[in-house]
Amino acid sequence: MSDVSRDREPGSRELPAGGAGGSGAAGKTDWEVVIGLEVHVQLATQSKIFSWSSAAFGAEPNASTDPICLGLPGALPVLNRAAVESAVRLGMAAGCTIRTRCRFARKHYFYPDLPKGFQISQFDEPICEGGAIKFRLKGEPRAIRLTRIHMEEDAGKNLHAAAGVSFVDLNRAGVPLCEIVSEPDLRSAEEAAEYVRAVRTLVRYLGIGDGNMEEGSLRCDANVSLRPRGSDKFGTKTEIKNMNSFKSVRDAIEHEVKRQAALLDRGERIVQETRLWDAARGVTQAMRSKEQAHDYRYFPEPDLPPLVVDEAQQAKLRGSLPELPEDRFARYSGPVGLTPQDAGVLAAEREIADYFDAVAAAGAPAKRAANWVMNEVLARVDDPRRLGDADLPVPAAALAELVKLVDDNTLSGKLAKDVFAKMWTERRRAQDIVAAEGLAQVSDGGALEEACRRVIAANSEQAARYKSNPKLMGFFVGAVMKETGGKGNPKAVNEILRKLLG
Repeated sequence: MSDVSRDREPGSRELPAGGAGGSGAAGKTDWEVVIGLEVHVQLATQSKIFSWSSAAFGAEPNASTDPICLGLPGALPVLNRAAVESAVRLGMAAGCTIRTRCRFARKHYFYPDLPKGFQISQFDEPICEGGAIKFRLKGEPRAIRLTRIHMEEDAGKNLHAAAGVSFVDLNRAGVPLCEIVSEPDLRSAEEAAEYVRAVRTLVRYLGIGDGNMEEGSLRCDANVSLRPRGSDKFGTKTEIKNMNSFKSVRDAIEHEVKRQAALLDRGERIVQETRLWDAARGVTQAMRSKEQAHDYRYFPEPDLPPLVVDEAQQAKLRGSLPELPEDRFARYSGPVGLTPQDAGVLAAEREIADYFDAVAAAGAPAKRAANWVMNEVLARVDDPRRLGDADLPVPAAALAELVKLVDDNTLSGKLAKDVFAKMWTERRRAQDIVAAEGLAQVSDGGALEEACRRVIAANSEQAARYKSNPKLMGFFVGAVMKETGGKGNPKAVNEILRKLLG
């Protein structure tokens, strides 16, 4: 397992078409990219994994510390039940096998942000094994196998100031983590970035973390190697750290693939090492030789008893799982009848999907509900997760009422957008706005025909040209809508104009 506490996340970008062959010049080997990812998810518990200090982000440096996370003599760890439940739910959502009995281990290394001199993690008995992360890449379903998901504590953070002075902030020390280790099944930087995005989506759906890469609550290390296409033997891998966005995951992996391909094409060998991604320069650079498991001198944690999650507890946690992202996508693009593009947008965040489902459940046709959510609602929220707020200006039921007013021809599509804007800013119901401002659509045939006749009489020249230029219909419809103050039923207006214009 990699040291994740002091080095930020991973990054990558896709390769040019044709693989990793560098320049693609004649005689160059066609290299296949092999990528495995270690994604570290910070669990959104109130307290740390083995102590009572707050695990919240943003406190003053060293404000959230205690004798346990400071490694003071005699301080003993006590396992956080909420962290265990989060790890089990994550494993279940990924289809893992959950161990009914597992143990923690000590992983030894020396670094200033680790006061104890060891990290409490899991080694040979992880809480979750197997499973897969499912997502879509360019519309095609993918399932990347997992080796394991295990629990561990985070370390602190080193802060490097000017003049070579460094400080240590131990607020993050002891924050609970789940490390998700994939099999080396990824074959491009683009695929790796989508995998990380899928992990974040899953974590947010489960409500066990916010997946914020910029704040470090989701971090990723990438193990990258190349091998001749068609070979079943793995090449020498390097590990990339310091990636803090999906773009950096793509860019860093793409650069590392090109760097390795260039070395191999020149007959040089790859050194197994840990490399840092320098986003400013767009390069990876050597950090240290790659550690092996024996370097950490793992042994069972003597201060914690074995962890037991029995079948009854597992059944209870399994029952708490929500409908998962890929299941929701399948339902939206299948029985609900949405396009894959719309289904992907709506299933991307649990709050968006929940809001859409509530609008449809309140009686709005699915396709029209999807259009309103994507084009109007999401345009007005800075964070899609706000759709889960109880004080949202336009609740799902209120939006469904507006959509139904359009369906029954009470409102035109244009007027409905104006009404929605007032609903959002004034927190009023659509029916109340329509009644108070007289916005109901005019569908009376007699009144609309009079308006159409007035417009035709005022534009006799365009009327005479209509038969040879049917595109003028748009001009007449616009003129009638203006004549009716935007309240004319567009469908009825079109029918009347066609009749009068011959």
